[in-house]
Amino acid sequence: MLEKFPIYAVLPASDLQRATEWFRDKLELEPEETGDGYAVFGTNSAAKIQIYETPNAGTAQNTALGWSTDDLDGTMAHLRERGVVFEDYDFPGLKTENGVATSPRDRAAWFLDSEGNILCVSQRL
Repeated sequence: MLEKFPIYAVLPASDLQRATEWFRDKLELEPEETGDGYAVFGTNSAAKIQIYETPNAGTAQNTALGWSTDDLDGTMAHLRERGVVFEDYDFPGLKTENGVATSPRDRAAWFLDSEGNILCVSQRL
């Protein structure tokens, strides 16, 4: 039943104004809707990103949101120009080089938003 409905991601923000400005300035996403304690961003698909204010922001230790791209290197270069810093990881099963981890099925890079949420861009191989 749920396969016919659009998906939206929900991300926590300890400072909603800071998070909204970060998504606008770094990721070039404009809020479509704002309200008391939340903002909703649209994408070029039916997917939406909702940010809500809470003191729990940045506590998750997992990827909270990801984008698929056809050109990971180009996407990373563009985001770096906008001030996005990619994380480097080195633990069993995952090691990045210049911010990129490569597996048999994809290449991926992770970065933190202004609230400490882990976001990802990846490219299928």
